[in-house]
Amino acid sequence: MTDGVRADGHVELKSARGRWILFATVLGSGIALLDSTVVNVALPFLGADLRAQMEGLQWTVNAYTLTLAGLILLGGSLGDRFGRRKVFLIGTVWFAVASALCGLSPNIEFLIGARALQGIGGALLTPGALAIIQASFVRHDRPRAVGAWSGLGGVASAIGPLLGGALVQTAGWRWAFLINLPFAALIVFVTLRHVPESRDEQAAGRFDVLGAALAALALAGITYGLIQEGAPVPLVVGLAAAAAFVVTEIRRSPDALVPVELFRDRVFTAVNVVTLIMYAAMGVVFFLLVVQLQVVSGFGPIEAGLSMLPTTILMMLLSARAGEVAKRFGPRWPMTIGILVAGVGFVWMSTIGQGASYPLQVLPAVSVFGLGLSATVAPLTATVLATADDRHAGTASGINNAVARTGSLLAVAAVPPLVGLVGEAFRNPPVFDAGFRRAMLISAGMMVVAALITSLTIRTNVLADEDDG
Repeated sequence: MTDGVRADGHVELKSARGRWILFATVLGSGIALLDSTVVNVALPFLGADLRAQMEGLQWTVNAYTLTLAGLILLGGSLGDRFGRRKVFLIGTVWFAVASALCGLSPNIEFLIGARALQGIGGALLTPGALAIIQASFVRHDRPRAVGAWSGLGGVASAIGPLLGGALVQTAGWRWAFLINLPFAALIVFVTLRHVPESRDEQAAGRFDVLGAALAALALAGITYGLIQEGAPVPLVVGLAAAAAFVVTEIRRSPDALVPVELFRDRVFTAVNVVTLIMYAAMGVVFFLLVVQLQVVSGFGPIEAGLSMLPTTILMMLLSARAGEVAKRFGPRWPMTIGILVAGVGFVWMSTIGQGASYPLQVLPAVSVFGLGLSATVAPLTATVLATADDRHAGTASGINNAVARTGSLLAVAAVPPLVGLVGEAFRNPPVFDAGFRRAMLISAGMMVVAALITSLTIRTNVLADEDDG
């Protein structure tokens, strides 16, 4: 064993190389998560500067999520086929170039298009990060590595509003995108020096281009139909494409974009359903909370960003430990309890309104949410990977990421119009406040459903059987 690398080519987490691999993958997936939350703080400012309405703000968020969710499965498959490190690097560079275009946008339409390009880069680098962890580390270190990845990646997601607030207030909203460039350069440098290449040596057959196209068409049609009032045709087309996608994937097995055999595992299927619902609720919260704090509660951008700091701290301190607890006792109860606790946080957030007190309303709400999230994310992610064999690591990661982004995408498209947040709502504090409260309660209800499904379906401890490999 040299520098933590064993004879079978796997790396120990405690080794120097193992730490560098974890650093590169956390930072890679982190900039994709960071960007989605940094942008949320900037929404009122870029909306005013580019003269956008509520639908424009939704598309600023959803154009990125749309291409990310629609192509992330293809990104995982490309990594398995051509090399996870190679595709991870290509995605990082693509993401950086698209970020520069976002920062230079002259109008809302250009920004939306650049955000769609940015999502393509995210679709290439995000599944590669988790697949690299699964393929690189020795088996007994993987739950801990995934826990650390989840915790530190969650920190990136949670610290985004703080960084976004500081950038918007001091340098302008365009720097919410331009900040990605130095991070991308660092990722490329570390990855080239320290991350080993890995791929699925058994990959064969043709790429499922039809499946990828149908998935993207389904998400685009459904999203457009939900956001734009009086547009039933795109919604119908999207639903038809979704049905055609399912049929195509069943017929194309084993060359399908989504291998049908993965869903024969009941736990894998259940945890992805839970992911869909949970991330739908979280997507609504991350989209609306920082806007509520600025538009209704009177917080400045930095103050709104700082409001999420407790979540950051809790994710940093507890996520890796949650991975260990799940390995010992099984993921069922850590996930169930964590999801319910996060839902309580959403109910508490519904009390945040005009003149809200940070210590009495905002701090308790985001802290409770952070506790629940810390208990849930690492066990959920580790369970997804543990139910798939190593050769499907990239694909399983891609599926779970796609499911998470799809949940967020559809909820951000559907919930704001459902609660009355349309048109000029983000410029009208009373209207926005009423819609926000309803949206938080809907999100809490989704978390209850996710917790119930978890407790009823994830009954086996799939993490306990992992050996030293």
